[in-house]
Amino acid sequence: MMEVSASNNVSLREFGCEQNLLSRPDGSASFVQGDTSVMAGVYGPAEVKVSKEIYDRATLEVLLQPKVGPAGSVREQSQEQCVRETCEAALLLSLHPRSSLTLILQVLHDDGSLLSCCLNAACMALMDAGLSMSCLFCGVTCAIGADGDIIADPTAAQEKESRALMTFAIDSTERRVMMSSTKGSFSVQELQECVAVSQKASEKVFQFYRDSVRRRYSKNL
Repeated sequence: MMEVSASNNVSLREFGCEQNLLSRPDGSASFVQGDTSVMAGVYGPAEVKVSKEIYDRATLEVLLQPKVGPAGSVREQSQEQCVRETCEAALLLSLHPRSSLTLILQVLHDDGSLLSCCLNAACMALMDAGLSMSCLFCGVTCAIGADGDIIADPTAAQEKESRALMTFAIDSTERRVMMSSTKGSFSVQELQECVAVSQKASEKVFQFYRDSVRRRYSKNL
């Protein structure tokens, strides 16, 4: 575990990550942000059902399993779509035509910033599976408090008290926004400020990725 903080008052909760935890998937990872934790498993490239086959690229399916209760709520479907769109933008799916990739995300604990934690777990699992990507990506969630303060990587309690919540997927090469999910009321300026905070915070997440992978392979060598 390591403490992460950035300048301009961008502070993030402690991160933790482990790759290659599960034996059955082709790639797996767990990602922890504070008390929020998600396990991700990647299966494929594998055979695809004819009805879902795409002739020039792989078909990607994302399934989000909640900690309790049945899957498939509107919130989960929205989060699945956000993760899928981000993964499709990063993966070189044309290398695997007429095949399927499945990404399963299991929520272990949700204490805020769940979508960004899902994105981070997904990226680490895709890396573990050895899939070709044009870039890495990470998720950063920002909450805007009633007083207008921007909180990066908010807890569930901070989310509850906020008037707006935004999650961005940031790419590792140009720090551009690949996907955004927003809720609540905010001005254009506040949106731009949250993007800037997320881009700043992403530097810390990508550094954590590098350190995490370096630690893993130094153990294996």
